[in-house]
Amino acid sequence: MESRSGANFFELASGDLLDIPQTPRALPRVMTAPGIISDLDGDLDATSPVCRERQIIVANMLPLHAQRDVETAKWCFSWDEDSLLLQLKDGLSLETEVVYVGSLKVEVDVSEQEEIAQKLLENFNCVPTFVPHELHEKFYHGFCKQQLWPLFHYMLPMCSDHGDRFDRKLWQAYVSVNKIFADKVMEVINPEEDYVWVNDYHFMVLPTFLRKRYYRVKLGFFLHSPFPSSEIYRTLPVRDEILRGLLNCDLIGFHTFDYARHFLSCCSRMLGLNYESKRGYIGLDYFGRTVYIKILPVGIHMGRLQSVLNLSSTAVRVREIQEQFKGKKVILGIDDMDIFKGISLKLLAFEQLLQQYPDLQGELVLIQIVNPARSSGKDVQEAKRETYLTSGRINNIYGSPGYQPVILIDRPVARYEKTAYYGLAECCIVSAVRDGMNLVPYKYIVCRQGSPSMDKAMGIKTDSPRTSMLVVSEFIGCSPSLSGAIRINPWDIDSVAEAMNLAITMPDSEKRLRHEKHYRYVSSHDVAYWARSFVQDLERACKDHYSKRCWGIGLGLGFRVVSLSPNFRKLSIDHIVSTYKRTNRRAIFLDYDGTIVPQSSIVKSLSPDVVAVLNVLCNDPKNTVFIVSGRGRGSLIEWLAPCERLGIAAEHGFFIKWSKNTDWESSPLTAHLEWKQIVEPVMKSYMEATDGSNIEIKESALVWHHQDADPDFGSCQAKELLDHLESVLSNEPAVVNRGHHIVEVKPQGVSKGLVAEKVISTMVKNGEPPDFVMCIGDDRSDEDMFESISSTVSCPSFPVAPEIFACTVGKKPSKAKYYLDDSADVVRLLCGLANASCPKPTHVAHFQVSMENPF
Repeated sequence: MESRSGANFFELASGDLLDIPQTPRALPRVMTAPGIISDLDGDLDATSPVCRERQIIVANMLPLHAQRDVETAKWCFSWDEDSLLLQLKDGLSLETEVVYVGSLKVEVDVSEQEEIAQKLLENFNCVPTFVPHELHEKFYHGFCKQQLWPLFHYMLPMCSDHGDRFDRKLWQAYVSVNKIFADKVMEVINPEEDYVWVNDYHFMVLPTFLRKRYYRVKLGFFLHSPFPSSEIYRTLPVRDEILRGLLNCDLIGFHTFDYARHFLSCCSRMLGLNYESKRGYIGLDYFGRTVYIKILPVGIHMGRLQSVLNLSSTAVRVREIQEQFKGKKVILGIDDMDIFKGISLKLLAFEQLLQQYPDLQGELVLIQIVNPARSSGKDVQEAKRETYLTSGRINNIYGSPGYQPVILIDRPVARYEKTAYYGLAECCIVSAVRDGMNLVPYKYIVCRQGSPSMDKAMGIKTDSPRTSMLVVSEFIGCSPSLSGAIRINPWDIDSVAEAMNLAITMPDSEKRLRHEKHYRYVSSHDVAYWARSFVQDLERACKDHYSKRCWGIGLGLGFRVVSLSPNFRKLSIDHIVSTYKRTNRRAIFLDYDGTIVPQSSIVKSLSPDVVAVLNVLCNDPKNTVFIVSGRGRGSLIEWLAPCERLGIAAEHGFFIKWSKNTDWESSPLTAHLEWKQIVEPVMKSYMEATDGSNIEIKESALVWHHQDADPDFGSCQAKELLDHLESVLSNEPAVVNRGHHIVEVKPQGVSKGLVAEKVISTMVKNGEPPDFVMCIGDDRSDEDMFESISSTVSCPSFPVAPEIFACTVGKKPSKAKYYLDDSADVVRLLCGLANASCPKPTHVAHFQVSMENPF
């Protein structure tokens, strides 16, 4: 059933609310046609070709400052030099044109929007999105800041006083704004050449809109916030829609492995997707497309920070602060005012430090700079109140005339002033309880490295060794990359206090070593390195876009693209029936589960109609028909008893029966199954340790199933079991295979492919080489048949190459050339062949009517 959030997908993204002015036509929309283009692709307009590579950067806000001229009342715009979006251009080649799509930080009257859009496009290559105020409030301050932001930082709305509950109207606003931004991208994109880079959690369903319009769009996404564990994320009512939105990208970037791991776990648990490492890159197979995962923390802009270090205003402020805190050790904290930055926890730890080490009173100062809050609400007000109460209490207890242990700076602080504080602080502490990245430690390290201007202001020799000390929360994104920092659990007040004491008492020689290590990393992994690495991986992820054919499937926010071989197409019943009629010796191979019986069916026996169809095919003297299954022979004999002339291959071909009245032929490997005595105890131990798993015992094989186990634990145990069994069976005639929710051990030299090879070879030996071969199956084991048939009939000893119809069930990557949608499609095809068989069946009309609902 389609979810409510996806059912009205187009309704909530249309209407007067989204009547947004069109972007002026200064940037051409062009289209070339390299490679293979599906007829089902979106409507692609074409004008003139463009050779220059373009990156379209999508973010909530454009990297611009805007203000009205006092005299003319006209809007004036300038670049925001501190914007990450602007700084990332340093990582792109000079030939790359960058187009920005985003909102302005000011509201613009409707009457001025068209003029401003033209001005920004011509002067800044920026495409503004003018979102109506009410809609923007619901989108940004509503869904983004009150629902996504807390959830991604591990805060659940357990009660109405602690976080806002999910509101579907806010979700609809979120989708609507994503649609507005997607439309703006579509107005300027050259879909065959341009790369689109979407930034942050504000636009996690935007990729679905773009992918629906352009199946082969080159699309990357980078998340600048944490991604929560599956236990937290799964509480979001629109969890699937957001996951599928992200999976419509080609590359998804995260700051840390933990965030990526949580995302992959959500895909596994909620969508049943598996991932694997492909030559060092983590990839998710998603309907024939590989979605790559990028793990790389963002860096800082070295040039921008060093330019501030050399400002005269910075030098003046450094001297003032140095004089103000002369003879004292300074610990610095710079944080936004919100509940996740842990400011109050930091103050409590500092209070504990002064209490435990009285000699530090009067000698140690914590300077806490509070940046303006990015959101409003009772949580922010409570955090601010607690911060003031705690700092006031500390100053009252441990302060003295001329000495305040906590200096709380709660006002806008210019960059040059922050830089001065960075340069003077002996230690910087970041105690956030959850933070996506946090670049404060990186900035501190660069400022402690200094510059000639800073050195002169501080009275330091230019060639003197540098020191810095970091105390950082283990819950922030930059923590893994700062191996020389003292990592803390911000909730453990005692350990944070000890960490601060260690930082200020550590010998200078060790401080120097830690600083040098950090500076080497920060200076080499700057924002340009991050951007360059992301773009290179995006190009790599998109290089095969035109080697496959694409189909769009799914409704609403469940839309996705199936990407398959260009020769892969649906098997036409008319085509195969036509070929069937003009051939005289036919070999037909059919899988059982998932092919002629639906995989989800509880009753596995065949309906009378399907039995009748199979009997007609088997009774045609031109046909040799085989059911080739992994099932045990007992079950197959029971289900297929009415089909007397049907051949059966059980347990992947370990047992073969040419018809009901012939004996079973066993593989010559029957005598070499002693390895089962080794395998069974091992599987039992994993079954007992993995709740929800079970063992299927076959005559020739043992299968460990974990479809009912916890997805992550079951997958982990399956990998361990695979390694374990491969180790203990290294000298045994058995192979270990891992399939969908199973680990199977079977004899070497047994496969469905060998069944097909044996049947075809027997027909050739009997002087009846087939001129028609059809093979239909739905899983990995059937791929062996597709491959075996192709190699067998292409052998030089084969008289004449037959017509081959290798067909998989479902659109998915396969060695087969054709596909059918489901088991019902398979039965319709068999019915068509039965109608064309000779002698003529007596129940043709019955077949045609009943195939409307064959099961």
